[in-house]
Amino acid sequence: MRRITLVLLFGLVISALSGCGYNSLQVQEEQVFKAWADIESTLQRRADLIPNLVETVKGYAKHEQETLQAVVDARAKAGSMQISAKDLNNPEAMQRFMAAQGNLSSALSKLMVVVERYPDLKANQNFLDLQNQLEGTENRINVARQRYNTAVSQFNAAIRKFPASLTNSFLLHLERKEYFKADEGARTAPKVTF
Repeated sequence: MRRITLVLLFGLVISALSGCGYNSLQVQEEQVFKAWADIESTLQRRADLIPNLVETVKGYAKHEQETLQAVVDARAKAGSMQISAKDLNNPEAMQRFMAAQGNLSSALSKLMVVVERYPDLKANQNFLDLQNQLEGTENRINVARQRYNTAVSQFNAAIRKFPASLTNSFLLHLERKEYFKADEGARTAPKVTF
């Protein structure tokens, strides 16, 4: 009789645990980490393209050294500013990381303005290829950010829903993850003058 009671109790515990969200919370947290890794991968691709772009522009615009140096410096700073998956719940670390990436985007925008001044450069096939690759990479970064934010949204909601919230409170202690947010300057529309 005691064995039957233990088997029934064990079966009850197993069925209760299967519906508590323990595994699904961990799977969703891993999806957040994977989405973050995808962002890092596309940011690395952009960082790898920048030296080639700078060298191509240097050949045409030797006197634009200040702009070129700003791009190189911004790339170095963005490359040195790393954030690990365990820091995804740290708003200050995420803010510093996003600021460094925003500075790099700003420097690249200034470089593209310089390019507009040199028609021969715009016609150079190497430059056009690099520009297309960089544009494609920027699109990939945007998509990766959106996918990351979706994974964060699903994870943050999951750790707050019942009964998974109980499982998280008593067993896992997983923390809310931070969203990838736009730069402060992105809220202001750029001024275009002719």
